[in-house]
Amino acid sequence: MTEQDRVQIRVQGWINERWANWFDGITMTYEKAPEHSPVTVLTGPIADQAALRGILTKIWDLNLAVISVNRIESEGGTSNE
Repeated sequence: MTEQDRVQIRVQGWINERWANWFDGITMTYEKAPEHSPVTVLTGPIADQAALRGILTKIWDLNLAVISVNRIESEGGTSNE
């Protein structure tokens, strides 16, 4: 990962906006599919693998299931992690 890389993490469940400061620099958006539980999408810059693990640990602490983790490269391409 480079400093320009951004990560998109999809989480099953709703992360309340009061937790936004806990995910410093990460944007939270929400998706709601009929007949499915809501999904929170966390998108933002991640400096390195240690920072990514920190974010995933916070998600773990909230007892939420990770649906996917994708790196969004600076050129606009996306690759799976």
